[in-house]
Amino acid sequence: MAFSSWAAGQLGRIGLRVSSFARHLNDPALMGLRKRRLPRECYQLLNHKWLKAVDFRTILDVGANTGQFAVAANAIFPRAAIYSFEPLPDCFQTLRRNMSGVGEFRAFNVAIGAARGELQFNRSSFAPSSSFRQMAVLHKEIYPWTAGIEKVNVQVETLDSITAKLELADPILLKIDVQGFEDQVLLGGKDTARKAAMIIVETSFETLYDGQPLFDDIYRMLTGWGFSFQGNLEQTLDAGSGRPLYADGVFVRNGRGPLQAVELCG
Repeated sequence: MAFSSWAAGQLGRIGLRVSSFARHLNDPALMGLRKRRLPRECYQLLNHKWLKAVDFRTILDVGANTGQFAVAANAIFPRAAIYSFEPLPDCFQTLRRNMSGVGEFRAFNVAIGAARGELQFNRSSFAPSSSFRQMAVLHKEIYPWTAGIEKVNVQVETLDSITAKLELADPILLKIDVQGFEDQVLLGGKDTARKAAMIIVETSFETLYDGQPLFDDIYRMLTGWGFSFQGNLEQTLDAGSGRPLYADGVFVRNGRGPLQAVELCG
């Protein structure tokens, strides 16, 4: 019986690898990411017919890190101009390397917030968890490898002040992944956000950063600005208890027409 279970498990894993390899062969963009050893998770989350049908011409990537989202977005929306914003210098340089050769791309080594200036930034020992807000106890308990913090000063700009100098072709996709600073990004980018056809924003259901807005706060803000919540691209659970922690929420501007609701894939 034990051997049968082991064999079934092995066959299942082999089947998954074969299926994954077949998907790569049938998708040149996915194969390209694999060859370049770039992350493919964002690509797989964005690679949906209903998203492709929007045919975004401008993508604003707030909280770019090393370009995980930008690389995927370029593969799926090759005609779109992509503007990425990342405050940490080393992540910014990796972002530029990962997007080298993309003509319609521009990177800004700044953070995006509610007001222009200089602020102290909490750089986590796991760079994607870095934030202007203090990491909450719950975050450190669930993700202990992220708890190390280094204080650094970074330049802050508002989204509206930057996009006022850019030519943004419609339709616009605004992506926000800033570890608890989402409300500040939106407050400094009201005009830009209201022009977006879609906003993909990471929202939390539990307090992972002190003083951060939770899903309900972002939901009320964006629905008040004329957006409808269409579901989540991905939902992350606490491995220990199984409770939902955060998700990549999709908000569509009213008047964009019926878009198929996103199914939870967490």
